[in-house]
Amino acid sequence: MTHPILLHGREDVLRGELDSTRRAAFRRLLEECERMRTMDLPQEHPLASITYFGPGSANLALAYRLTGQQHYLDELRRWIAPPLSFPHWGKANLPDHDLDAGWILHGLSLAYSWAGDALEPHEKEAVEAKLLLQGRRLYDFAVETEGGWWSSSYWQNHNWICYAGLATAGYALQDTYPEARSWTERAKENFALVLDHLPDDGSNNEGVVYWRYGVPWIASYLDVLRDQEDIDWFRRGSYLRETFWYRLYQAAPDLERIVDHGDCHDRRSGHPVALYRKLAAEYRIPQAQWLADLVDERFYWREAYESGVKPGVRPEAYQELLWLDPEVQPEGPESLPPRRFFPDLGLVVGRTSWDSDAAMVSFKASPGGGHKAWESSHAQRRENGWVTLNAGHHHPDAGTFVFLGEGSYLAVDEGYSSRKRTEHHNAILIDGNGFVNEDRYHVFENLPYEHTAEILTTTLDAGFTHAVSECSAMYDTSLGVRRVRRHVVLTPGGALVVADDLRADREREWTWLLQLDNAPLPLGADRWIGEAGHAVMPIAALDDTAARAEIVRTGVHANPTSSTPSLAIEKVQHTLRRHTPRVREARLVTVLEARRWDDRTPAELNLARHNEGIVVTIRRGPTTETVALGWEGATAPIPGAVAQGIGFAGSRIDAR
Repeated sequence: MTHPILLHGREDVLRGELDSTRRAAFRRLLEECERMRTMDLPQEHPLASITYFGPGSANLALAYRLTGQQHYLDELRRWIAPPLSFPHWGKANLPDHDLDAGWILHGLSLAYSWAGDALEPHEKEAVEAKLLLQGRRLYDFAVETEGGWWSSSYWQNHNWICYAGLATAGYALQDTYPEARSWTERAKENFALVLDHLPDDGSNNEGVVYWRYGVPWIASYLDVLRDQEDIDWFRRGSYLRETFWYRLYQAAPDLERIVDHGDCHDRRSGHPVALYRKLAAEYRIPQAQWLADLVDERFYWREAYESGVKPGVRPEAYQELLWLDPEVQPEGPESLPPRRFFPDLGLVVGRTSWDSDAAMVSFKASPGGGHKAWESSHAQRRENGWVTLNAGHHHPDAGTFVFLGEGSYLAVDEGYSSRKRTEHHNAILIDGNGFVNEDRYHVFENLPYEHTAEILTTTLDAGFTHAVSECSAMYDTSLGVRRVRRHVVLTPGGALVVADDLRADREREWTWLLQLDNAPLPLGADRWIGEAGHAVMPIAALDDTAARAEIVRTGVHANPTSSTPSLAIEKVQHTLRRHTPRVREARLVTVLEARRWDDRTPAELNLARHNEGIVVTIRRGPTTETVALGWEGATAPIPGAVAQGIGFAGSRIDAR
């Protein structure tokens, strides 16, 4: 064995900092090892995932390596015994060839590298033999399935996890078993393509939860690569450098919860402290260090116990210690603009402030996987027939939004679903139809290139967040849809204006959808109010277009992990549906407000039509906010405009 992976030349430094700058991380590591002592370990492979054996072994081995205390080595023996005895890793889905194998190869290889020489010869040989067997199985599967599933799925967490595990095992064994170098070389070739194909803006089509689950493995691989081959790919491409901003801007205003676009097990899964530390260290991002501190001090245990992502945040203790750079000084987000556009995913995020009770909108429109993945994957399919885009966690949600305010979720997203449908989102149905190819797990699979969506324009200025999406190409061509164009504006006062410009080549029924956690209460003609705990959301339809409205229960079924079928969940959300008569063209204008729970009086609203556009006036007390939108790009002049963009103008006047 060569030098211990990730520790060569730094062990003395680490030990010297364990009671100073790394004191909290060291305590976390030892507490995790104590927790592991209390866990009953299966002696036969369970149906559930066994990924936790990987990081568990790494934690115990690092604790032993740093302290030299025998009981950590003894406990490591207990933890490695089950995976060594199991004939296969993984039971419910692709045994030996998927996530369980990737997780355990990585963690057990680190444990072997750090503590293998302290084991008895027969124990060390048993670990070597198991790593060799499982590495061969995973490598052979990757070669045999090249061009399909995770072997060539460059934008997918399975790819990153499996190749990172394979590479770590290869580095741990290569001195004794030269064939293992083919594993490291294949992983290197894969991650070169991954880094070159990931979006430049750092966004993630799978959503925050799978970002939290998958992206740390890119960093894990690059860390081992640099340590073993002195190749620094942290600067290859911009994805890792930019991805913290994606995560920060997809945080709910309280920063503890998330915006749940994509497959999200729940609204609390999303805080990988270790990855925040790594991004802070590599790219000198003070806000990443600050968020890691915030989670450590305030959110950690709720994340640990309520997150639906397994193994979860606690087993990452060894990475929290190794990835911390104490020299990066934390700095909060207050100096950052509260609005940001991620062009690859077509994601526009705006909040009224960085306060926990701020109003916030997250609005998105892009093709499956984002623009770069869509373009690249279709080019690869044309060139060599490979299927490289497995965007099963990306929903049919182009042109939809999530709206939060006063500490509550107001207009919501479905989170995780097994059969993804447009009707689960704040979207538009056409004659009852959602996007083409929906009602399945992977709605973008085999979808022709022309089915794309995009953000046409954005204006992020003077407290206003404005964006326009176009999603007509996402519907079946037989519907003859010519325009599904949505204009969204978040005002500085926390009102959300949603204007939809809809056209088809024949008469259609257009259905406007709004999803809530609780059934909205009718307040009269075209008025409702949504109740959400700390907040209420007045809802006003200003267009007088819809023929009828109804409130329905929308059930969503999900099995968040194929390796553990018993974790299937059911969710019910309540949908306000507004249906138009059968018309070729419709223009729907809606105003949603984020208000405190005891403030149920809607604002005074007015809609004026002007030269192929509209002007929406929102009066609340002494404050008047005005939003002008142009259907074709030109807007009506409004007095005191402080924000101006293509097809948009906004003003805010306080009469006090």
